[in-house]
Amino acid sequence: MGPKDAKKGGASKAPKGLKRANAAAKAALRGDNGNKKRKVRTSTSFHRPKTLQLSRAPKVLRKSVPHAPRLDAHKIVQFPLNTESAMKKIEENNTLVFIVDVKSNKAQIKQALKTLYDIDTQKINTLVRPDGTKKAYCRLTADVDALDIAATKLALV
Repeated sequence: MGPKDAKKGGASKAPKGLKRANAAAKAALRGDNGNKKRKVRTSTSFHRPKTLQLSRAPKVLRKSVPHAPRLDAHKIVQFPLNTESAMKKIEENNTLVFIVDVKSNKAQIKQALKTLYDIDTQKINTLVRPDGTKKAYCRLTADVDALDIAATKLALV
């Protein structure tokens, strides 16, 4: 047997996988940026991307002690009024009259009367007096007698 011809693919044949190795070497030389495509922008305005916004988790509290409720039942209802006109309201209209905090509203007054005196009110009218205090006319429900409540729980009569 004689020497093999170069045409028949003898000794000068490229080793297996040389083509792929050359392609990999070229890609390594080029780096990662060779295949990146640029995004086509269809809008004229740029909007910043919405990224993850974590909720705050502070290490130190801003206040060391939370304050007590500014308007509790005892601060809302200050005292019952026992003037002649208030007594007339108690007897004729089944209505109790209280001096209340200026910042309190009708719902808060109603809730405070329920907790302090266990009184169910039908409706509450309020007015701010010329001296700057707030007066509340508390109309009681029909099943409750205002004169009885004034005598027992408020000690007015």
